[in-house]
Amino acid sequence: MAAPGRGEIRDEALDAPAPGDVLVRAICSGISRGTEALVFNGRVPESERSRMRAPFQAGDFPAPVKYGYSMVGRVEEGPPALTGRAVFVLHPHQTRFVVPAQAVHVLPDSVPLNRAVLAANIETALNGLWDGRPHIGDRVTVIGGGTVGCLTAWLASRMAGCRVQLVDVNPARAAIARALGVPFAEPPGADRDADLVFHASGTPAGLRLALDLAAAEATIVELSWFGDRDVTLPLGGAFHARRLTIKSSQVGHVAASQRARWDTARRMQLALSLLADPALDALITGESSFEELPEVMARLAQAPGDTLCHRIRYV
Repeated sequence: MAAPGRGEIRDEALDAPAPGDVLVRAICSGISRGTEALVFNGRVPESERSRMRAPFQAGDFPAPVKYGYSMVGRVEEGPPALTGRAVFVLHPHQTRFVVPAQAVHVLPDSVPLNRAVLAANIETALNGLWDGRPHIGDRVTVIGGGTVGCLTAWLASRMAGCRVQLVDVNPARAAIARALGVPFAEPPGADRDADLVFHASGTPAGLRLALDLAAAEATIVELSWFGDRDVTLPLGGAFHARRLTIKSSQVGHVAASQRARWDTARRMQLALSLLADPALDALITGESSFEELPEVMARLAQAPGDTLCHRIRYV
């Protein structure tokens, strides 16, 4: 991003890989529509500019900045065990790059390269479920049928006995939910008295709906990031009487419930293994060439429409 709302492709000289580094050639990357749109529009609050830095980001917020974190590529140079391997890297959109070898995650053989661009999103959903800690048989509602919301609903639906419902204002999300095997509802028809609610719509209205649908003493896990927007909630109503909990979830740290035994590398390998299901291809709703990235990013930041994950191809 050269300036808020304007992107451009720039040339960058690469250093030769040092011992312990790898040179990766990009194959495809994914646009994280929510966070990247906020970054592209220059809406990172000043207080969060250091915490919101992406791995291997160049530049500083608000701009110019090289951003992104869903890259799939192939190692061209590096340790023999990695050379030639397909890998996922938390790296901005770029044709070739050099990173430390420990920054790359080898793709399981069961996961095709084109689907692996969902790795950062499913890692966020996985961490959110760890934060929410659903139990067998819970009534789980996920509000917001974006990529993270859909993946959260899909993962929760695989727990024994859980009744999961994906809720979105866009009726077109019903087809995506059906492909994932998850029941769908628009807000007026959403089930009430949920034991656990995940909010991922990125809108204040969605979070207010979460308060309305939650059962007594339920937990609402906030997966959205609002950037510089203020959010007003009706906490003067039944919020206290029903003893509701709003809990934040952020993928930058492993959920506290798992942190003693898991690090981010182990979590990422689990996230990658979860992408073996072909049903998840429904979440990739478009593709463009790297040369088109500035125009695509500007469009998605202003009018995303029905886009979920948009893939960028390099070869």
